[in-house]
Amino acid sequence: MQEKIKALKAAFPYTIPVLTGYMFLGIAFGILLNSKGYSFIWAIFMSIIIFAGSMQYVAINILTAAFDPLNAFIMTLMVNARHLFYGLSLLDKFSEAGKKKTYMMFGLVDETFSLLCAAEPPEGVDRGWFMFFITLLNHFYWITACAIGGILGSLVSFNTKGIDFVMTALFIVIFLNQWKSQEKHAPALIGIAASVLCLLVLGPSNFIIPAMALIILSLTGYRKSFEKGVEKCCLPSSNQSS
Repeated sequence: MQEKIKALKAAFPYTIPVLTGYMFLGIAFGILLNSKGYSFIWAIFMSIIIFAGSMQYVAINILTAAFDPLNAFIMTLMVNARHLFYGLSLLDKFSEAGKKKTYMMFGLVDETFSLLCAAEPPEGVDRGWFMFFITLLNHFYWITACAIGGILGSLVSFNTKGIDFVMTALFIVIFLNQWKSQEKHAPALIGIAASVLCLLVLGPSNFIIPAMALIILSLTGYRKSFEKGVEKCCLPSSNQSS
C-alpha cells in the first residue's frame, strides 16, 4: 500500500495541467450533451466507457442523428486512429506494468500519452504504478468535469452556439506547444503537408485516415533523422514494476 501511495503522490503533480484543461473541456462537453436532451448521467457513462474527448463530442451528433452503426464505426476509427500509433510507441513501457497495462491501454489519450513519454518517476517510485496513476487521475478528472458540465447544463440555461469548437481550439494549442518545445519541426511540417494534400484531394469527409497513413509512411522514410527524439521520449528506464 505504501508503494501505491508513494506512486500516487509522485504522479499527481504531473497531472495538474491536465486537470485544469479537462475542467474546461469536460464541462463544455457536459453542457453541450445536456443541451441535446441527455442528463449528466449520460455524460458520466460516456466518459467512463468511451474516455475520448474528441470522439465524445462527435458522439453527440451521432446520438442525435438517425441510427447508423456503420457510420458510427467508421467515424470512430477516423477520429481515434491516432491512438493505434500511440500504443505502438509505448509497448515497451507498458510491458513493465504487469496486469495494470490493460487499463492503461484503455486510458491512453493524448494528454496521458504526452505525460507517459515525458515524465519520469522519482527515484524509489515504481514505474508501473506511477504510469497507472497518471492514467487513472486523468480519467477521473475527465469524468468529474463532464459530470459537472451536465449538472450545470440542467440547472442553468446556456447559449451553446460554437461550444463544440473547443476541441479544435485544444488541438491547435497542443500543436503550438509541441512546435515550441521541439527543435526539429520536420515531423510537424510533414503532418501539415500530408493533411492539406489529402484534404484537397479527398475532401473533408474522407481525408483523415489517408492523411495519417501518408504521415506514417513519410516519417518512416525519415526515421533515422527522428529516432533520437523518439528514443529520448519512449525508451523505458531500468525501474521495474511489480
